[in-house]
Amino acid sequence: MLSDETTKENKGKVFGFHRALDTVGAAIGPIVALIYLYYHPGEYFWLFIIAFFPGIIAISFTFFIKEKKKSTTTEKKSPGFFSYLKYWKKSPTLYKKLVIGLLLFTLFNSSDALLLLNLNKTGFSDTKVISFYIFYNLVFALASYPLGVLADKLGMKKILIAGLFLFAIVYFFFGFAVTGWHFLALFLIYGIYAASTEGVSKAWITNISNKNEIATAIGFYNSLASICAMLASAIAGILWFTFSPTVMFMTSGIGVALVVVYLLTIKENLQKQETNT
Repeated sequence: MLSDETTKENKGKVFGFHRALDTVGAAIGPIVALIYLYYHPGEYFWLFIIAFFPGIIAISFTFFIKEKKKSTTTEKKSPGFFSYLKYWKKSPTLYKKLVIGLLLFTLFNSSDALLLLNLNKTGFSDTKVISFYIFYNLVFALASYPLGVLADKLGMKKILIAGLFLFAIVYFFFGFAVTGWHFLALFLIYGIYAASTEGVSKAWITNISNKNEIATAIGFYNSLASICAMLASAIAGILWFTFSPTVMFMTSGIGVALVVVYLLTIKENLQKQETNT
């Protein structure tokens, strides 16, 4: 829907703005929770009740959204639930190359909960752990729109690769961090990584997909990415308990560095060459 409301030249800006607002909410929620638990320690029941109402308000806003009517010249049969899986065969070559890279990255990108667990393991209290997470989300929110604008000007590929490189740095050194300043610097970089990749990757996918198949292209990627994310956390957990958190973080960092090398080989003008031929 976001893609339908903008142009290719402004995709990074629009998706970046969306990520910024979404992440502001992710920062405000924990802040409110911290304040509430400070005055009402242990009263989680009412905390969840309070969290229920913003969700209802958000859902109610969707009823005010008016979609553009799409003209259909021929009557089409309703597609099957898993028919979108056939999209891979007819998708553009550039889309396939990008999605392969993004899925490989997802396999090395375990749940953020492991970052917070490592903080707790290092000796930080629950309150401080949540504070670091809030800080990360604030950086993420503040950087998303500017980096989206930058992606429109410099190219999606450059910003995405820069973001993944920052991820590799954070994960490679996260297992060695011991002080609050170490973690603060790493979460600062981690927030910039997220702002450089979350919205930009979706914007790039929509730019290289056929206009009438954008939802399918995004859905196909998200479905496979969800499976890879589940596998990533399972693999990370095995490395964590079999060896150590440091080994797990270093493995992810090195793996994503290799993904960066792969993405560097992708030619952005590949789609134009296919169109011309």
